[in-house]
Amino acid sequence: MDWKHILHKIKTGWLTFWRWLKPYLQQFHQWRKRVWKKYHVNKIFILLSLVAILIMSGYLFYIAKNTKVSELESGLKESTVIFDANGDEAGQLYSQKGTYVSLDAISSDVVNALISTEDRNFYNHHGFDIKGIARAALRMLVNRSAEGGGGSTITQQLAKNAYLSLDQTFSRKAKELFLAIEIEKKYSKDEILEMYLNSSYFGNGVWGIQDASLKYFGVNASELSVGEAATLVGMLKGPSIYNPIDNLENATNRRDTVLSLMVDNGKLDQSVADQESQVALANLLYDGFGNSESGYKYPYYFDAVIDEAESYGLDADDVMNRGYKIYTALDQNYQAQMEAAYKNDALFPENAADGTMVQSGSVALDPNTGGVQAVVGRRGEHVFRGFNFATQMKRSPGSTIKPISVFAPALEAGFEPDSILKDEPLDFYDAQNFDGTYAGEAVMYQALAQSLNLPAVWLLHEIGLDRGYSKAQEFGLSLTESDKYYGLALGGLEKGESPMTMAAAYGVFANGGYYYKPHLITKIVDSTGAVIVDNTSVQGKRVISKETADKMTSMMLGTFSNGTGVSASPYGFTIAGKTGTTETNFDASKVNDQWIVGYTPDMVLSTWLGFEHVSEDHYLTGTSGQVVGKIFKAEAESLLPYSQGTQFKVADAYWTGGKLMAADEVPDPESSTSQNSNDWQQTIDDFAESAKEGMKEFGSKIKEGTKELFGGLWNSISGN
Repeated sequence: MDWKHILHKIKTGWLTFWRWLKPYLQQFHQWRKRVWKKYHVNKIFILLSLVAILIMSGYLFYIAKNTKVSELESGLKESTVIFDANGDEAGQLYSQKGTYVSLDAISSDVVNALISTEDRNFYNHHGFDIKGIARAALRMLVNRSAEGGGGSTITQQLAKNAYLSLDQTFSRKAKELFLAIEIEKKYSKDEILEMYLNSSYFGNGVWGIQDASLKYFGVNASELSVGEAATLVGMLKGPSIYNPIDNLENATNRRDTVLSLMVDNGKLDQSVADQESQVALANLLYDGFGNSESGYKYPYYFDAVIDEAESYGLDADDVMNRGYKIYTALDQNYQAQMEAAYKNDALFPENAADGTMVQSGSVALDPNTGGVQAVVGRRGEHVFRGFNFATQMKRSPGSTIKPISVFAPALEAGFEPDSILKDEPLDFYDAQNFDGTYAGEAVMYQALAQSLNLPAVWLLHEIGLDRGYSKAQEFGLSLTESDKYYGLALGGLEKGESPMTMAAAYGVFANGGYYYKPHLITKIVDSTGAVIVDNTSVQGKRVISKETADKMTSMMLGTFSNGTGVSASPYGFTIAGKTGTTETNFDASKVNDQWIVGYTPDMVLSTWLGFEHVSEDHYLTGTSGQVVGKIFKAEAESLLPYSQGTQFKVADAYWTGGKLMAADEVPDPESSTSQNSNDWQQTIDDFAESAKEGMKEFGSKIKEGTKELFGGLWNSISGN
């Protein structure tokens, strides 16, 4: 192939095309000049540019003015503290925060190294350096990028650390400048230095100059040598690149560079710099930083607190770093006991064949406020803000939905706990009872306690889908339009619920009919003392009447006395509630989810068990009462001793034949049995005592008879 010939033809063709196009371009240019001049396009362009600059400046000024710069120092100094329901400190939140020390407790060599390296004009500017900005602007024009920095003062870097992302963009730089101006108005130069050194990141998970000094050299910030100070300041350019633990050579070279800059800035003699440069950095390294996360005492609860704070419009970083005081509904006794139960692997099914762990989540809730008192989000090692099965999960609640979507609205529709329900196959919906049998009829309270499916679906059909669906929504369930079908009676939901939402729903039965939205946080106070979230006066919404709530409790007491929850009943305590199970879509005999929700007048306890991802290799077997019932029973027995111990005012429907009666009007069957046992024992004791007296009297008569017999015989022998 003759490439020269081809290229010649292409060149010739291009020249021909250009000769044809050039006159048209010249005509267009002349037309553009006339139009440009006629309509003052240059002036319009300049005016629009100035307007854009004005709008941008106004926007940045607004951002700077509305950023709470006055809270910056207090937010850096103070850790966010979590308080429990009694107002006692329960722990602290940690993120991007080290041990805060005053400038007096920081070596002057650190300050000299910092100013020499980062901002030599620090004490003369007002938050920004014109020369530095010019250098950064030139670099951006040449490189067509803001990468490389160079224009930020120490004040601007503080603004970036405190408020902005780490992206090197023009918009971030502009925001940084305006915030720096506001910071300079509020704080002195020494205060700015102090805040900057305490908020900077030094690699290896260490924030602040004090903790960095301990981490790398095992000394306090006030005890750093010139070389050590230069090493730490040098790390600020790139903690991952210049920290001496991971990159000793880079750190040594960077230290020497900082020492040289200190000499250039007149802060250090050359002889001292040379002497420090000869010191082997490796010989100075010593990790004396005893980092501890003991303040993050209840990790699953604290994770959920951060999540909830975000739902109020707060930024998670602010929540953890701004020195807030967060008051919660936490009961530390409940929380500690619940965590202890979850650490006992014997209470849970064995792992799957491939080692996958069966997961679980539990919530304890105050039914009278909706306040979440304890949370465990999963089994295994805690991952900071990892997925929380107790609060974030959406799984089918199974039969635990029956009291909410079927039985409560049925009572309101006129049914009674002793009403007779049909227990037979249905022609409008394919369902069956757990064991595959049916009896033709079932009493309502027994159908609930035994968790019969056919009577529940039949009853929902009788009261109407709309009634059951609407009532479930009033209980706080997150239903979708596709959930409006008869599977609603059995918990077949499109999205599902979490243990927390189910606990809040059952709180309606426990408190006499009011729904309270579940919440962990009762109040948040910022570092200046302002209340920014207030849930201290929550108002419940009437969902069902007190009479309906009492009847439901009467029936659900039967779950643990005679129903599916007998084996999960906590020893020595009386609770009401419901079990629930969902089956897999590949084998009806295998289980996806197991639930138990139980309550007393003081507490609702909601527990779920299952695999995170169900498959033919990851499923449960057995009933809820037997499997999830083990962990539920252990939790209830350890939490309830710390509750107020309020007793139910209604009697178990099994004691009353389904009639609503006060608990003190009906003898406790166990008490009756005990009394009968005592009466029987007394009868035995009386019989034994009578027998003893009888034998004693019988013995006396034998003795007297024997004496008379032998006395007569002796008289005969002696001739008397």
